[in-house]
This record gives sequence, structure tokens and C-alpha cells, in this order.
Amino acid sequence: MVLCPLEIGRSSDYNGTMPKRIDYRPIVKKLKTFYSRSKRLPSFSELQSLLGYQSKGGVSGLVENLIRQGIVARDSVGKLIPTRILKPGLKIFGTIQAGFPSPAEEELLDTVSLDEYLIQKPESSFLVKVTGDSMIEAGIHPGDLVIVDRGRDPKSGDIVIAQVDGQWTMKYFEKREGKVILRAANKKYPTLTPKEELVIGGVVVANVRKYQ
Repeated sequence: MVLCPLEIGRSSDYNGTMPKRIDYRPIVKKLKTFYSRSKRLPSFSELQSLLGYQSKGGVSGLVENLIRQGIVARDSVGKLIPTRILKPGLKIFGTIQAGFPSPAEEELLDTVSLDEYLIQKPESSFLVKVTGDSMIEAGIHPGDLVIVDRGRDPKSGDIVIAQVDGQWTMKYFEKREGKVILRAANKKYPTLTPKEELVIGGVVVANVRKYQ
């Protein structure tokens, strides 16, 4: 979405004047910075100070314009929430073939936030840093970060974080003849069968690795 100056009436007093046009680009930049640092949108009084407005009425008019532009939105209780425009994201430029080489074409497809892409349920998700190599054949290496959803019910074949007889581990979750077993993705490690207690901490939904 391209943000351009918008014709408005007597809706604001940005920087102490009464402009006929608002350039939303510097406003979006300030809102992005505020949201990145505070993980929330500014209040009306904070907006007034942040953007240099002299009256709350001007801020109220601006907010309605921001909503119409799709820059902010309201949730079910009327609270202002950010749209994708304000959330940190990376541009997606085309696709890449992982098999045989193909001609490279650069095409801007979309902008995506990694949080939105990797985490479906932020309220029930958490990160765990991996140690050990018991899941290495599943592509999970020491030093990786895995995203875990504690609200998801595990099914056979899922990778889970589990407490087995008092010890936490990460393994494949499987059911055999009505019994739960936890299987490693490394032949060096034995299959675990809980003897006294099994607590599932969550299902692994994504793996994050930095190469440098």
C-alpha cells in the first residue's frame, strides 16, 4: 500500500497549523518507531505530543483518517490496534527454486511480519533454545530457537516439549496401542516411555536458526 498525501478538511492542526493535506509517511514512520519500542500504539495524549498537535480534537480527526487509510484499526472493544502497515516486516521478492537453477526474476510479492508468519497464537506461544542433538534428524540443531504452542493438543507425529518423569525433553509424540511414547530424531537416543508422569508443555510449531 502506497501512502500519499490525502486531501482533508478542517480535521487537524498538525504542527500548530491547519493544513489542507496530510503527508502520512512521516506519521507512519513515527507510529512504527513507537510501536516497535512500546509494543502498543500511543494514547491520544501521547499522539498529541508525538505528532505536535495543539488540540485533542485534531488528534481525534487524524485518528479517524488513519483508520480510513488502513493504518490503524479498532478491535471489538474500540481500542486502537496496528495494521500490517505499522508492524515490522520484510519484503518478499519472488520465489527461489531449491532444485535445479532457474532464471532469477525479482518481483515484489508482499510484505510479511515474521511474528505473524511463524506465530498463529501469540497468547499461548513461547520460545525455547535448543541444547543437545536428539532432534537433529528433524532439522533441529543445538542453538536453534523453537516456537512452542502450549494451547495445541498433540497428535502422533508432532514434536513436543514434555516433562517425562520429572525431566524436560523435546521429542516426537507418538501413540502405540494406547500408550504415549516419545521418540528422538537421532538413532543414538532411546525411545522414552513415561513410567510415572508425563506433562506436555506444548507442540513445536516452528524452528528458527541464524547462520551468522
